[in-house]
Amino acid sequence: MRHFLSTRNLSSTSIFHILNKAEELRLQQMEIPEQVFAANLFFEPSTRTKMCFHVAQKKLGIETLDFHMETSSVTKGESLYDTAKTYEAIGAKLLVIRHQMDNWVDGLIPNLSLPVINAGSGKGEHPTQCMLDLLTIHQEFGTFTNLNVVIVGDIKHSRVARSNAYALTTLGANVYFAAAPGFEDDTLDFPYISIDEAVEMCDIMMLLRIQHERHTVQQYDSTSYLVQFGLTKERESRMKDHAIILHPAPVNRGVEIDTELVECQRSRIFKQMENGVYTRMAIMIILLKEWGYYNEAKTNKCQKITW
Repeated sequence: MRHFLSTRNLSSTSIFHILNKAEELRLQQMEIPEQVFAANLFFEPSTRTKMCFHVAQKKLGIETLDFHMETSSVTKGESLYDTAKTYEAIGAKLLVIRHQMDNWVDGLIPNLSLPVINAGSGKGEHPTQCMLDLLTIHQEFGTFTNLNVVIVGDIKHSRVARSNAYALTTLGANVYFAAAPGFEDDTLDFPYISIDEAVEMCDIMMLLRIQHERHTVQQYDSTSYLVQFGLTKERESRMKDHAIILHPAPVNRGVEIDTELVECQRSRIFKQMENGVYTRMAIMIILLKEWGYYNEAKTNKCQKITW
């Protein structure tokens, strides 16, 4: 694995390699002995993803190069490509990139000689979010085979929905979508069910916020959306006893989910955030090792994990 850009073509072996490494790192600290610089190039707002990468890098001993779009040469017209090449030229060994374009990787990867991690590509994919979701699910159920996962919300504009649908299918889960009219995406070949069907049959309900920043007009007000298409307390009461709630966040309380359910007993929303540190540590370790920037033999081995 030379880069981490998409879950579409990841094998189950590759996915479990990341999850195993993340679980090892959760149980035992590891630091890279060599000096490594990483640049987190976020061209869209981010709290969880950006800070998780920052914490993950600190834990691994990776030095983070500063980038703030509003004070960078992007404001003078510099392209993503030239920004990336600049960081490569001054010594970065890893780039973590979030950008509003769906296909920003196409013109970038062939011309760079360092690993790149996709931290969000427009409406395209969000593969590192997917890995933390998968780790959370596996910690809960110990398997993916035949689990019923319903992804609920603004499917049309969600990079999270795509990455998770691809990977969960590879791992043997049954993936369904539930969406308000206008939020469907016909380019994704997964069955749609209603929110009321979803709450009664799912093992995992993955809620998504409405991506207002990608909409041209507001289609639903908050109250009507929750009542018609969101997870209300009444709907939650009909979920299976073992079913869990996931959400990539940020959460719009009282819109896609009743505010009292965000931290309810079956919610794993903040557990996902915690797992985001370990899965991103794992991805970075794997890539740096592949590129020869990290020699595992010089580091104390992590504890072996058997799922």
